[in-house]
Amino acid sequence: MHKIPHSYVDYFIIFSLPFLFAVLEARIQQLQSDVIVDVQHEKVQFVKASKAGIGDSSGNSPKNVFGERPEVPKAGQTISKGGGQTGKGEGKDASASKSRWMEKLSQEKKTKTKKLKQKLGLEDKPVKSSKGKLMLPGTSHKTISTKAGIKTASTVKKSKSLKNQEHTMAASKHKHTMAAAPVAAANVPIRKAKGKGKASKEPAPELSEARNRAEEMERKAEAKARELAEVEELERKLNQWAVSARPELVQDNSEARVYGDVQRSVRCYLEACVFCGDIDRAHRFLLSHHRMVSRRNLLNIGLYNIMMRVWAKKGSLNQIGRMFILIEEAGLKPNLGSYCAALECMGRNPDCLFSNYVALHKMSFYKIRIVLIMLLFVCGQSLSNLPPSGESLHILAKELGNRVHNMFCIRMKGHNQMVDKLSHIYNEYTELLAKDSKFDVLPRERWWKLEAEHSSGPSLLGDETHWPHMVVVELGTYLVDLMVKHMKVNSDLLNSAYDRKLIPVLYHMYTFRSNKQVGFIKPHPILTQMQQDAMDTTLTFDSYVMPMLCPPVPWTSAKFGAYLLTPTKMMRAVEGANQHEILLEKCQDADLHAVLDSLNQLGNAAWRINQPLLDIIISIFNDKGSEKLDVPPPNSEAPKIPRYNQQDSATFTSAEKAHLKREVVNAKKKCSEMHSLRMDALYKLSIANHMRDEVFWFPHNMDFRGRTYPCPPYFNHLGSDVTRAVLVFAEGKPLGPGGLEWLKIHLVNLTGLKKRSSLAGRLEYANSIMDDILDSADNPLIGKKWWQNADEPWQTLACCMEIANAVRSPDPTHFISHFPVHQDGSCNGLQHYAALGRDVIGATSVNLIPCEVPQDVYSGVAQQVEEFRVRDAEKGLKIAQVLEGFISRKVVKQTVMTVVYGVTRYGGRLQIEKRLKEIDDFPKEYVWDASHYLVHQVFSSLKEMFTGTREIQDWLTESARLISKSGSTVEWVTPLGLPIIQPYHRSRTQMVRVNVTYSRYLRCCLVGAQRNTVKQKNAFPPNFIHSLDSTHMMLTALYCYSAGLTFVSVHDCFWTHAITVDTMNKVCREQFVALHSQPILQELSNFLLKKYCSGLQ
Repeated sequence: MHKIPHSYVDYFIIFSLPFLFAVLEARIQQLQSDVIVDVQHEKVQFVKASKAGIGDSSGNSPKNVFGERPEVPKAGQTISKGGGQTGKGEGKDASASKSRWMEKLSQEKKTKTKKLKQKLGLEDKPVKSSKGKLMLPGTSHKTISTKAGIKTASTVKKSKSLKNQEHTMAASKHKHTMAAAPVAAANVPIRKAKGKGKASKEPAPELSEARNRAEEMERKAEAKARELAEVEELERKLNQWAVSARPELVQDNSEARVYGDVQRSVRCYLEACVFCGDIDRAHRFLLSHHRMVSRRNLLNIGLYNIMMRVWAKKGSLNQIGRMFILIEEAGLKPNLGSYCAALECMGRNPDCLFSNYVALHKMSFYKIRIVLIMLLFVCGQSLSNLPPSGESLHILAKELGNRVHNMFCIRMKGHNQMVDKLSHIYNEYTELLAKDSKFDVLPRERWWKLEAEHSSGPSLLGDETHWPHMVVVELGTYLVDLMVKHMKVNSDLLNSAYDRKLIPVLYHMYTFRSNKQVGFIKPHPILTQMQQDAMDTTLTFDSYVMPMLCPPVPWTSAKFGAYLLTPTKMMRAVEGANQHEILLEKCQDADLHAVLDSLNQLGNAAWRINQPLLDIIISIFNDKGSEKLDVPPPNSEAPKIPRYNQQDSATFTSAEKAHLKREVVNAKKKCSEMHSLRMDALYKLSIANHMRDEVFWFPHNMDFRGRTYPCPPYFNHLGSDVTRAVLVFAEGKPLGPGGLEWLKIHLVNLTGLKKRSSLAGRLEYANSIMDDILDSADNPLIGKKWWQNADEPWQTLACCMEIANAVRSPDPTHFISHFPVHQDGSCNGLQHYAALGRDVIGATSVNLIPCEVPQDVYSGVAQQVEEFRVRDAEKGLKIAQVLEGFISRKVVKQTVMTVVYGVTRYGGRLQIEKRLKEIDDFPKEYVWDASHYLVHQVFSSLKEMFTGTREIQDWLTESARLISKSGSTVEWVTPLGLPIIQPYHRSRTQMVRVNVTYSRYLRCCLVGAQRNTVKQKNAFPPNFIHSLDSTHMMLTALYCYSAGLTFVSVHDCFWTHAITVDTMNKVCREQFVALHSQPILQELSNFLLKKYCSGLQ
């Protein structure tokens, strides 16, 4: 006998009163048996067929709600309410063991069923087939008597036509009705269908009522058939995705199927159905996948939990029990979310014994019109931000899809009642941050303590799943299609001379990018003119691209942190790559604590705007800008594009025509670049002006190498000289005895002067130019303008203003300074290589060994390249003679800095070419030859100065080549325990079917399963050094937090208050020594051997 065991009750809670166990078990069995009905007639049992529309057909044995086929009982067997079968003797013993509660509930169930059938006029009777055998109601032959004769409809089988599908759905949905139809309408005359013969006489009154019922059933069947067609279309797409999903992508993890596109697509569909309130469709969809073994293997516990949460909020204990059985059939184990849903269901059930212990909540379902309003808002916002030149269809679709996903996640948190709980915890967290001046408790630990105190209610982690890239793009293209087709405007809106007609606001066109045809969405000129003439000049940004006006939520896991509502990934990745998610899932929480705490330390630094400097920058921006000061000029200052008529061009030679074409191309390129830079500066200055009176924060996350970045993309301290200059710490600290000196040294560092001087020499130089410093602070635009010649002019001017305010204060040591002082590393990549290889010569050139005068590796390389140039010039080399006087530290700096990060000779040549073009006196016709010559000399110089660096790079490169050749991706673990995997795979193009006018398909590049051997090999050395650099930064951040310092980093450039620079320098050096005191290369070798060579003999 299939009986609900007492362990089933343990899924919910263990009740302490033993005498109530029988009552509880009887109640649960009653709820469990709501869908299965016992009907006994002449010792033959009939089972009510399932109402699950998908997968049911009256031609097959009906499936029950658990996905199992009910077996036809043999003689002498009875069907229990649990769904199992018992023998002749076992049924008697089971019946005798029933308590008085079971007998009473069974009698009540039979009474209710009988009353319901009487009310509906239905009777469950055995029906004989044409062969004289008894058949189940709803599956028997239908015999309908007409005047023309008798038509016999056998059991409906699966059909390939939509018409037959409609009949199948009608038979599935109205099984009891159709079972009683032969008895009720055996002698009722009905009219023949049109086109099937001559019409009969007018029907009797009884026939009219029967026909109305039949028409109603047909309409419902048609609606059901349409729904089935939609589901089958989705299943077809899922099958396509299942074929395209390559298992090799996640072959290193047995649980990696959770992250496949198929699973996430199923989850997206379930969540969308639940969000729209179509619970039945979601339930049928899940059952259809569960019944097929091939699809059942793709399901995970999270998909079942989606439906469990739905039934829990409805208080349906019966459905919760079914879900537990489905989970057991799938070979899965319930997790904490499953048990929480069961407990919540019992609390919401008014008849449950535990309702006195759980608060009842009401579920308010959002209607579909709210979803439409949300989509219209997203489309309207994207339309207002569309540039006049248009936007790529792929980019626009991805942007729209991501916005919908973010809004969906936020509203789902409101649905799950997570917002209220998060609000309470966050308010208490911020109060603790404001009051607590001690630094022995980390923000993560504070949050954990508060979350433990508010353990009741929904979990803050939830089950958020990022939609697959293809789902986002397909959703976005659908919205773009709506905009193109339905957004229209009158053609005579701007010119009444035109005939009035509705024309599309957007239109689709094609352009070529890198010799590939790309779909573009471009606004109509009328829309562009309307936007330009509009009085409202307000820029609209999404909240997640703006700085936060409150402290960020601390990262407590890889899935929770940063913004309060907007979903944010702790680790950024390439679209379609998910290996890093798998590694983070496998990590123990304790292994990531140091990484999470360092992110929290960076995000908790409060900022404000340097208002006097911002006003100066805005005034220059509004007054045609200044390319020298990195303030882009408007489009009116762009060069005019040359125009030539055909008559003049007919007299030109082929060389002259080619020259004219190059001039046109260069002019258009310059105009495009100026427009992009102008809009970028407009965004940054607009956000800064909006935040001018606020205190704000930048939440942080990281890339796959562990390098940290602020989440707001447009305006942050990693930006240009302009954005860095307008940012100061919100918390001010007195300068102290040495703070003013550090401000002066920092000023000299910003100018780019005295790079080879000691700190004392730089301080002496700053004191000698105090007149220029004060003049710059007092008269920045009309004075000597000394600050404009610095390498970082705007930061130099900000520092001049800070120094002027400090020296003019009554006591500079007590002057409250908000200004951040930077301590930049001396080419950190080379520092790590020199430390790894114990290279004394290289370490000396990058200041790892104490020296009287600071060493500048860039100046050293420039000096050695100059020696090579003099030697070649004496030999008569033309380009060496042309370069005389033009080789400087600035020309070679970027190339030297990026060589250790994997820059090639081609990339280095482009860097040097750009620097040479910035020199006004350098002859432009020699730029290409000079850059080619210099990049060769720079690489040769570095090879002589850093002998151990090349050997380590070669070992790392060869290791990565062998690993990728074996079919694996390169992985390693940082000294802080952060797992890293390189996401370099060969991209595959997938066609997305869209309905945009004149476009049927959209090419979408995804990450494929095949490893990109070249990228895996070339990227390993720089990525490994980046991971070490980020590890050193995180260690410094953690120890600075313990010391009570305000600490901010721009990769290898560390910021703090002037009074705490000495402390930060000490911590920085100590942590660098501690890091490289470990056998890093030996540990990396052991990891690679264990990971990739353990199976070799």
